[in-house]
Amino acid sequence: MLSKQKLIAVRLYLLKLAFLVTVPVLAANNETAITFTADNGKSVEAYAGSFQVAENRNKADSRQLTLHYVRFPALTDKPAAPIVYLAGGPGGSGISTAKGRRFELFMALRQHADVIALDQRGTGLSDDVTACQSSQIMDTTAVWNEQKLAALHQQALTECMAFWQTEGADIYGYTTVQNALDIDDLRKHLKAEKVSLWGISYGSHLALTSIKLFAPQIDKVILASAEGLDQTVKLPRYTDEYFSALQRVIDQQPAVKSRYPDLTNTMRRVLQKLEQAPITVKLVTDDGQQSDFLFQKLHLQLLSSMVIADPGRSVGLLLELYRSLDQGETDMLQFALKRGFFSNRPITLRIMPTAMDIASGISNSRLQQFSQQSANSLLGGVLNFPMPHLYGQLPELDLGQSFRQPLNSNVPTLLLSGTLDGRTYLPEQLEAVAGLTNLSHVVVEHAGHNLFMASPQVETAILQFLTDGKTDIKQITLPLPDFAK
Repeated sequence: MLSKQKLIAVRLYLLKLAFLVTVPVLAANNETAITFTADNGKSVEAYAGSFQVAENRNKADSRQLTLHYVRFPALTDKPAAPIVYLAGGPGGSGISTAKGRRFELFMALRQHADVIALDQRGTGLSDDVTACQSSQIMDTTAVWNEQKLAALHQQALTECMAFWQTEGADIYGYTTVQNALDIDDLRKHLKAEKVSLWGISYGSHLALTSIKLFAPQIDKVILASAEGLDQTVKLPRYTDEYFSALQRVIDQQPAVKSRYPDLTNTMRRVLQKLEQAPITVKLVTDDGQQSDFLFQKLHLQLLSSMVIADPGRSVGLLLELYRSLDQGETDMLQFALKRGFFSNRPITLRIMPTAMDIASGISNSRLQQFSQQSANSLLGGVLNFPMPHLYGQLPELDLGQSFRQPLNSNVPTLLLSGTLDGRTYLPEQLEAVAGLTNLSHVVVEHAGHNLFMASPQVETAILQFLTDGKTDIKQITLPLPDFAK
């Protein structure tokens, strides 16, 4: 059951979603008519609903979770299977996503069917577990390396396991298998014979798991920036290849090329210098207070991994940071650190994203590849930190090698991939869907990880796929990224 405080929080959040709440409709589905207002100020009539699932289906006495969603009704008299949006992360909120930049796409898909913005277990309105603030701190004046930081997070996990147990939460219920079974329970709750799934990043990982578990109940699947069942941890060599792809784009713009003629070698020089001689920076806070920060190789690797998902201004700032550090300048570093990437605040963990990644884990062969490649990779092994560094800390949580086995299915599937995706790399996306025999693939040239709103043609391809089960669009070409935008 939700605590009193959580119930109040849920009610307040629903009030933010709705200007107008009327009497309940579709009572069997526990839905309430609302006016849903997006961040851009646009409003639409929708329904807020919820359903209950066991936190851990493997335990007879498991507590119940209440999962929340918003349903946008179809704009056709003959709707197809409801489309369930699966947010990425793990840890993203489907309802919050529907309020943001993808609002118009949610609305467009209503031409085909009901569209469901689901808050998965442990996210958004469906999160009733308090985040854990550990006692572990990444001291900004201490010397760090990847192993030392991993040990810090392992200790934080130990503390948080004990904390969540006192909260009455069962971490062993937060796996992608349990999450996928929630989707089938949602289908039953909606009284639908089938559902279509629409997922990005971790949401695609969840969609692929759903295909594996209950393919007959799935009509169609839309994936973007796909993450396979054994791809929770990305291979470092593909991160290095991403920077080479970035250089090829830079080389097509003479003014940009003159400023960043050899990105990879610049990065290696700067990282090597920082490893040999970290930089002590005097940070000045908004209130005029000064503090020391020992900026090291690990900090720059972590910072780089945080901002490369999509080409654009953040990548442009990163390029300039490497260039300026290579020339011995620290003004850009001051600017970057003021954005709050690092601090002396305690490590805080949320149960859902922490557990989901540990449970999906990594195969022995992939872990071996990761270890070999990370030793010499530009960003080491930090792209998916704290994975695989926490892998093996909770062995009973691991879904096992059978979960990570390749998937085979003929469910109609659309894959959208960006060539400048700095999180899920194109070769691995192709590997993730290799066993899908009814696949349409659209490559979006120069797009990054979050590509749904990159071009109107993306929406066209999705709607065509939903109608026909395939699309004749094979490639969408975007303008070259503007790193100063």
